[in-house]
Amino acid sequence: MSKKTDLRVKRTHKMIIEAFFHLVEEKGYDCITIQDIADEAMINRATFYAHFKDKQDLYEQIFDFAVNAFTSVIDTEQIIVKNRIKVKQIEFLLTHIYINIQKNKNFFLTIMDGSSNELLRKKLAEIIYEKYADILCKLKITENEIEVPIDFIIEYMTSIFIGTLHWWITSDTDMSPNHLARLVIKLVGNGHLTVLGIEIDK
Repeated sequence: MSKKTDLRVKRTHKMIIEAFFHLVEEKGYDCITIQDIADEAMINRATFYAHFKDKQDLYEQIFDFAVNAFTSVIDTEQIIVKNRIKVKQIEFLLTHIYINIQKNKNFFLTIMDGSSNELLRKKLAEIIYEKYADILCKLKITENEIEVPIDFIIEYMTSIFIGTLHWWITSDTDMSPNHLARLVIKLVGNGHLTVLGIEIDK
């Protein structure tokens, strides 16, 4: 593929995604047809199908991009060392994630709409489990001598993260990414993780 053709393909890809965002905002995901997207992007249906299998495929590719915005900045080694969580490192990473989200607010508003919000929460929980399950298992988290299931902790933390994020991008708040990061850490860290036997590096 020549550089010129490659650029044209990327530009068309971007136009389809932008058309999709605009239509979701205007009509909602369920009401959009492939023809609507093609008309909005000023392409024909065949061009759409050269880029995406169907509407679901388009959505899933956008969704994967959103998930990557969260996971690309996570570094297991830096966050948890032995039984201690490095809060300053988490604050830095969360702030970075929130800055990315703020730059692409419309994009994330689309992703966090209705049932998509639950999908995103589940996907994040899976990724966190994949990255941290081994480490959390080693911590042997107990509360009154009852071992706390790892998936319970991950589900709990993911729900707080998604809930506060949804509030931040749908409300008129002028709270900065760093302020939100510190608030979320305070919510999760003070009392919750310490109760579970995890030490917090302030």
